[in-house]
Amino acid sequence: MKNKKFSPKPPVDTHGTWLKKLGPGLITGAADDDPSGIATYSQAGAQFGLNTLWTCFFTFPLMVGIQVISAKIGRVSGHGLATNIRRHYPWPFLYGIVALLMVANTINIAADIAAMGAAMKLLIGGSAHFYAVGFGVASLLLQVFIPYKRYVRVLKWLTLVLLAYVATMFAVHIPWGQVIRQTIWPHMSWKPEYITMVVAIFGTTISPYLFFWQASQEVEELEADPKAQALIEAPNQARVSFSLINIDTMVGMGFSNLIAFSIMLTTAVTLNLHGVTDIQTSAQAATALRPIAGEFAFWLFSIGIIGTGMLAVPVLAGSAAYAVAGTFSWKNSLATKPELNKAFYSIIAAATLLGVLICFAPIDPIKALIWSAVVNGVISVPIMFIMMLMASRKDIMGSFVIRLGLRILGWSCTIAMAFAVIGMFWGMLTA
Repeated sequence: MKNKKFSPKPPVDTHGTWLKKLGPGLITGAADDDPSGIATYSQAGAQFGLNTLWTCFFTFPLMVGIQVISAKIGRVSGHGLATNIRRHYPWPFLYGIVALLMVANTINIAADIAAMGAAMKLLIGGSAHFYAVGFGVASLLLQVFIPYKRYVRVLKWLTLVLLAYVATMFAVHIPWGQVIRQTIWPHMSWKPEYITMVVAIFGTTISPYLFFWQASQEVEELEADPKAQALIEAPNQARVSFSLINIDTMVGMGFSNLIAFSIMLTTAVTLNLHGVTDIQTSAQAATALRPIAGEFAFWLFSIGIIGTGMLAVPVLAGSAAYAVAGTFSWKNSLATKPELNKAFYSIIAAATLLGVLICFAPIDPIKALIWSAVVNGVISVPIMFIMMLMASRKDIMGSFVIRLGLRILGWSCTIAMAFAVIGMFWGMLTA
């Protein structure tokens, strides 16, 4: 996407409309709780009870910091992350990162589509593979044929499906006094399995595809608003734009962590207390809840898997397309018609359909998801490192280089993820 030519314009007037403008941050945060993430949070609660709840409060400020930075890079420069990396850093680095991102996203799409199919089978019976194909094709058609402004509204409404997990939390008995105590003073462990689980939570919460998606969505919002310009060209729009980014991202990341907390808490006070400690998939978590928490909790949990999958798959496919298109200087916008943007939409189609095909392959979905997490972990650290450098460069950010507080949050997130990746490999070697 190209910057619009400079012409002085007044600040964007958004008074009284910030709720309507919630979008990139909210959708990014909600998409973070995809079916594979639900499986991770379910396993954390089932295996370790209340002792992983603290991670939600630890990851929240880190997520806000790094996602605000990715959003500001897009809003200030008028370009997504891949385009900015291509313009300012060596091309082999970008090619390697984007290739790995494409692989990880496609595997994640496959895992999410398979989980949606399995959840639908639990609810109404039938063939999980048949439902998986249906969900994959439906997601692709929605992205291709629904205009961007209308599709963004669809995604916003889909975020409400995640409230099913909050409802599930309140559908079971919870000893709140004990929850508060163990959230503040958890029984931590240096055992490899506990460290591996904490690393898995970090890896599924702070994911590279979210950086590419939110930065590009800020550019989409910029292009969709005729009054808006890249802030490096229209600095008078910065105050309102940054305010919206901060609110949107805090709400989105808060929502994401609320859902993760709800899933971990629900499985902790049901599955863990009844000795069910080995959960491999989100559908397995729903099945295990049924005899313990009842039909209502089972239905809410299963419906949530389908809803969040329909939200996450387009984000995964879209972020891959933004990254690849930015790498090769292709047009990259969901707002353009497919016939005018064939290369971009081809990447979305390829990622989604390959994900569907993997569901039929003789591949262990759990092992595939583990390798996806490994790839995500490996590429997240250099991407965040480059993002921090870009956000501090005046040739990219002009006078809007990030300030000290945000810089501290961003580097803290980068360092935390670096330790998480080291912990992940240590856990794999000692397993």
